[in-house]
Amino acid sequence: MKLLIISNNLSRASFRLRIGDHLDFLAKEGIKCNVQQLPRKTSDRWKLFKTSGHYDAVLIQRKCLNFFDSAVLSRFYPKMIFDYDDAIMYSATKPASRLTDHFRLFKRTAGKMDVMIAGNEYLADYARRYCNQVHILPTGLDTSVYQVDGVRNDQNEIRLVWIGSQSTLKYLAELRPVLEQIGKTQKNVVLRIIADNFFDLEYMRVQKHGWSLDKEVSDLVECDIGLSPLPDNHFTRGKCGFKILQYFAAGLPVIASPVGVNEKFIKESSAGLCASNISEWKDAIEKMVKGIAVYRQLGQNGKNYVQAYDRSVISKELCSIIKSAVLKS
Repeated sequence: MKLLIISNNLSRASFRLRIGDHLDFLAKEGIKCNVQQLPRKTSDRWKLFKTSGHYDAVLIQRKCLNFFDSAVLSRFYPKMIFDYDDAIMYSATKPASRLTDHFRLFKRTAGKMDVMIAGNEYLADYARRYCNQVHILPTGLDTSVYQVDGVRNDQNEIRLVWIGSQSTLKYLAELRPVLEQIGKTQKNVVLRIIADNFFDLEYMRVQKHGWSLDKEVSDLVECDIGLSPLPDNHFTRGKCGFKILQYFAAGLPVIASPVGVNEKFIKESSAGLCASNISEWKDAIEKMVKGIAVYRQLGQNGKNYVQAYDRSVISKELCSIIKSAVLKS
């Protein structure tokens, strides 16, 4: 079985986690994958699309097609699969509006697909409006690399941690008033930011760790409490909660905004607390800090829960979806 995989950005975490990490497994299962970055030039894109007839299926990762690209690719009649893990039908800057190009592009693309693979139920619900075959496939991770024993911080210091990108750092920054208040009274609490950008606090020490694939695991397992704040809007409800799964794998109890799958992960795992506003965030952090010994033990609940999202499990599901799409008449 031959699969052409097209992505707009092969270095994006979404591609690495949802497709790149599964390529070896797919190859072992007899699916030969040719991964191509979508060319910028129209003529080069169409040359690539023309080769699709030599494959059993084309998998497009996260990049919606414009009218002309969609028309050209459809001419060669490949089985078409689309994978996405974000609310790409909405604009991150205008999350309340459906009158953007994002919605039009998503509708057109979904209508052309034989199969849509969505990162969660919220995203799948939109896909079902335009595509008859929709699968939910969470973003997986290799849980075996998150070795906690002997690494956890044993000092009096309690490390809050947030991991993410520059584009989402603003969500953590909304907690600055809470963190400052806690920093005034709890001198042993520090904030570790694992990202490509940072901010400072006046009353709480900030540990700035530049994100790297080689260090993200060790940087996480040294911490005590994972933070996952999110505003509640159409765009953020599509988030797949990957940082929470990372926290769980590292054995950390988690405090999260009850937005999208965040609430599902916290409630089903019994490994953390939900906080909806500034007051609740302050109460939740203080509660965990004061009862850190108990909540560290609850971190094991998260480690148990996240096994269902292990890469080995997700690889098998992705393989099954691809084979089913190709074999289905």
